[in-house]
Amino acid sequence: MIGDGPVWPIELRDTTAAVTLRPLRRGDESAWREVRAFNRDWLRPWDATLPVPGQETPSFRSMVRMYDKQAKRGQSVPFAIEVAGEFRGQLTVSGITWGSILSGQIGYWIDSRVAGRGITPLAVAMATDHCLFSLGLHRIEINIRPENAASLRVVEKLGFRDEGLRRNYMHIDGRWSDHRTFALTVEDVPHGILAAFRHGTGGGHGGPGVSRA
Repeated sequence: MIGDGPVWPIELRDTTAAVTLRPLRRGDESAWREVRAFNRDWLRPWDATLPVPGQETPSFRSMVRMYDKQAKRGQSVPFAIEVAGEFRGQLTVSGITWGSILSGQIGYWIDSRVAGRGITPLAVAMATDHCLFSLGLHRIEINIRPENAASLRVVEKLGFRDEGLRRNYMHIDGRWSDHRTFALTVEDVPHGILAAFRHGTGGGHGGPGVSRA
């Protein structure tokens, strides 16, 4: 693995918006369940599902253990999204490939009660800058269903490049679904995208600007 910072565990904080990306913990279970229950109908059209009949979704604690193992192996960077000290969603950099590819994929979901406040694009910008400039990845991609207008606005705000449609790419809400692929490489954003997002310029002409712990 490349990069000069700690790989896992790590926290990323943006004090201007009181947003923290941190490891998901077993102690988050009650808050996680409350947020997921409140947003069940809002999230269902975009939630990944298991295509094998009878295959069970892992328990919350099993999920936390799985994420932690993957993160320590450098296979993923799984964050809880915390807003003003409260659990509000998740962002995971998954499918990390090292060697000659150096890439990863970002997926996320957010509590509808804090949606529309710029938290999701901020979190994606924080995670992208961390992956490109601390971990040393070369490419980050995000795959979005064409019907998901809110997520399409996230990548538009951040200047991710539209790389086209993938047919039947992922199993979502009980069926195989098309996705559009958006990506950035480090050459696209040599100075990061977080500062550019804060200033509303897009495309990443500012510098990486998030504290790490």
